[in-house]
Amino acid sequence: MRFLGIRLSTLRWGRVRLPLFWAASALLLVAVVTDFVAAWIALVLFALALALYLRLGTPPRRAPVRVRAPVVGRWRAVNTPADRVPSHGAHAYGQTYAVDLASERSRTDSGTDWWPLARRPEEFAAFGEEVRAPADGTVVRTHETERDHWSRTSWPAYGLMLVEGCLREITGPSRVLGNHVVLDLGGGVWATLAHLRHGSVTVEPGDRVAEGDVIARVGNSGNSSEPHIHFQLMDHRNVLFADGVPFEFEYRRDGETVVGVPRSDERFLVER
Repeated sequence: MRFLGIRLSTLRWGRVRLPLFWAASALLLVAVVTDFVAAWIALVLFALALALYLRLGTPPRRAPVRVRAPVVGRWRAVNTPADRVPSHGAHAYGQTYAVDLASERSRTDSGTDWWPLARRPEEFAAFGEEVRAPADGTVVRTHETERDHWSRTSWPAYGLMLVEGCLREITGPSRVLGNHVVLDLGGGVWATLAHLRHGSVTVEPGDRVAEGDVIARVGNSGNSSEPHIHFQLMDHRNVLFADGVPFEFEYRRDGETVVGVPRSDERFLVER
């Protein structure tokens, strides 16, 4: 049985994380302007709701879905399910098994440092690279109104990103994902490709795409520290109600063909 597209038979805490977050936020706001003691109680409830929002609702185990990598060329994996699950520290937004792919030359040699505070996205090799459909499917959602901001790879800028992330959470998933495309791959599986370049999306809802079609370009929109592509599979078209779905794709490492998901900071090659 379904209600508003949600399978009631599988309704879990993970399905109500966001309403809990909003309710606790509203309760905290009301308490702060009315009563000091109540504000402390609301703050505790808010912290509990936030913990539920971030951590509960672990998706059921299932076999990985075979897709093609959403990029071509030489890349570096970051925040990958090959190292930990959930890969991004939370199950929210269906990102349990999500992976971030950045160019292998995208960071400065010194990595995160104090200076420069930020870099233009054009200074990163991944910016503007092609993003491809991971499988045949139908476009169900596009969003490309977010700007491409400067990097957040220095320690001061990283702190700013944490604050930004909290504000983005309040304003909705589009502010977190930035410019993005959601594809219906069939069989109850949807793909999200996020942090796309402003104005680069070449498809519209209802369009059919074939595996390997160029649908956008890598950007630095949303909750992103540097230009990269955030890729995930999920079991619902709406990230608010989705559980993550594991996946695997083919790539080359040290001259050998591998099927799986690269480990964190692993350099790999995806051929056309």
